Amino acid sequence: MTRQPLPAEPTSQLEDDKVIVTRWDFAPGAETGWHRHPHDYVVVPLLDGVMRLHTAEGYHESEVKAGVSYRRLAGVEHNVINAGKGHFAFVEIELKASQERK
Repeated sequence: MTRQPLPAEPTSQLEDDKVIVTRWDFAPGAETGWHRHPHDYVVVPLLDGVMRLHTAEGYHESEVKAGVSYRRLAGVEHNVINAGKGHFAFVEIELKASQERK
């Protein structure tokens, strides 16, 4: 019997004409599921953790630190997995306005 992955828990915090802000909470092993962002975005980790990013090219694991933000461009299909032993959380800020400048 195949075990279904534990889903990460998204909490919508804000959406307007410029941004979409979502908090993501991950139990150990939880994942977002495959998705693609239509907008450029910034991620702000709230806790230290180990994130495993799964893309068409394979897996990439990285340690992230609370408060050390990073950004990504729109369009890459991926799945984010908590590869650490404890709870992990981040806030994701999608920049709707970024699409207007392209």
